[in-house]
Amino acid sequence: MGISRSSRHKRSATGAQRAHYRKKRKFELGRQPANTRLGPKRIHRVRVRGGNVKFRALRLDTGNFAWASEHTTRKTRIIGVVYNASNNELVRTNTLVKGAIIQVDATPFRQWYEAHYAQPITKKGTKAQAAASGEEPAKRSNHLQRKLEERRKDSKIDPLLEQQFVAGRLYASISSRPGQCGRADGYILEGKELEFYVRKLRSGKQKHGHSA
Repeated sequence: MGISRSSRHKRSATGAQRAHYRKKRKFELGRQPANTRLGPKRIHRVRVRGGNVKFRALRLDTGNFAWASEHTTRKTRIIGVVYNASNNELVRTNTLVKGAIIQVDATPFRQWYEAHYAQPITKKGTKAQAAASGEEPAKRSNHLQRKLEERRKDSKIDPLLEQQFVAGRLYASISSRPGQCGRADGYILEGKELEFYVRKLRSGKQKHGHSA
């Protein structure tokens, strides 16, 4: 029996079993789930209805992630899946699906920030820069200096995000569908959404600690 997306096998709203009046149809077909895992990129092309093409990602290890508050996007390495609201098994197996909360490498975002604002992203970085201040600083024109000072007025970073930059890993959410478009793209978690998921992850760890 093939996978079918029809609802004819389901009961009606009142609980009655529907009569079987026809066989399965080609336009009702379903396919095996992609179960995209973490690993070196492997994508299959799938020919679908109407001669269209889907890109079934079987393994992915990078993606483009947007840092919304800074209006920038960077390609970065995916480290692992940390939370999935639908199923903990998807966390254990590092399965990449839309809506999964993952950890990504913070390096591309840190490099962009330090180049854009010409200042370290964390307090730890500021101390390291002060220690290395004996070196010759890069010469900047007055125009560039004024431009950087203007930018720095808006260079505030969320304390939770700053902690993650110190660790070198950022929490992100996947907003693309890896099994349909062959990509694992998304956005960096910030503000209330970041607080919510940090709280969820902490409570999950505490539960596992008590059960152990």
